Amino acid sequence: MQGTRVDVFERIFLVFLGLGALVGIVVVAYTLYNAYKYRDTGEAGEDEDLPSVGELPTGGKGGKKLFLSFGISAVIVISLVIWTYGMLLYVEDPGDGGDSAQEEALNVEVTGDSFAWFFEYDNGIESTATLRVPAGEQVWIQSTSGDVWHAFGIPEQRVKADAIPGEYDETWFETKESEAGQQQEIKCFELCGEYHTSMVGTLQIMDSDEFDQWMDDQLTMEFTIEDQNESRVTEGYELTLESQESDFEESYTADEFENGSIEITDIEQGGEYNVTIEPTDGQFEPVEDQFDMTGPVSETYQLEMNATESTANESETNDGGGA
Repeated sequence: MQGTRVDVFERIFLVFLGLGALVGIVVVAYTLYNAYKYRDTGEAGEDEDLPSVGELPTGGKGGKKLFLSFGISAVIVISLVIWTYGMLLYVEDPGDGGDSAQEEALNVEVTGDSFAWFFEYDNGIESTATLRVPAGEQVWIQSTSGDVWHAFGIPEQRVKADAIPGEYDETWFETKESEAGQQQEIKCFELCGEYHTSMVGTLQIMDSDEFDQWMDDQLTMEFTIEDQNESRVTEGYELTLESQESDFEESYTADEFENGSIEITDIEQGGEYNVTIEPTDGQFEPVEDQFDMTGPVSETYQLEMNATESTANESETNDGGGA
């Protein structure tokens, strides 16, 4: 079975609507037929065995119509229950690939906290209030809460999941290609406090290429190296970048910097990173830093002269002044 959650619930709605309309038409038509057939014309036929007042009517061919109607109704209801149950099983688990299919999809952790929604993608990138997803791709949600009970929901995608402190509720949705460029409202469906009605967010449905470009922009680092006079340093150091979340580790020499600045775009994972700047000619003191990458990073590091170089420079300055 293929389709989005919207497709599934629309099919269920249309089947129930069609069946209900059909039953209604049959019942009303049969009622009108009997009302017309057995209307009081004031002229009773000679062969009619009419019951007197208070007497139960007889006949009906042994109740065949009653049993037939009950039998048909039972078959319809049981079939409808089985079909609906199968549709809802698909909603619970839409993929044939099991856990591997979910791992390949876009996974987002949703946290409701202080009347706002916070989103963390599986690569460590975070955003607030706006959930950006690619059109036509499956998205899995793991929802939780940082304070009280909430309920994450996107009405137009037929999605709702509890957000409970200390617990995770899992659900999914899949937008359509035709919805690219649309913005849909995210709501809280649990009465969570004074500002419950203002706890809203935005689902931004993007074209796949546009989403990939946005994600690449989030996974960008820019480093600038300056000296104590805030002048760009163009030589004499090497920068090493190491991820604590993945096996990424790269080194960049001063030659790879452009006027003391470098932009790194081959990052695939956010999270904790270690930065080490080592002098290559002994001129500067080494620098070590750590940061959490949840979006674009722009850092400026100031290199300090090491003690030996600083003393030598001071000596040269003093000698020059004395001359």
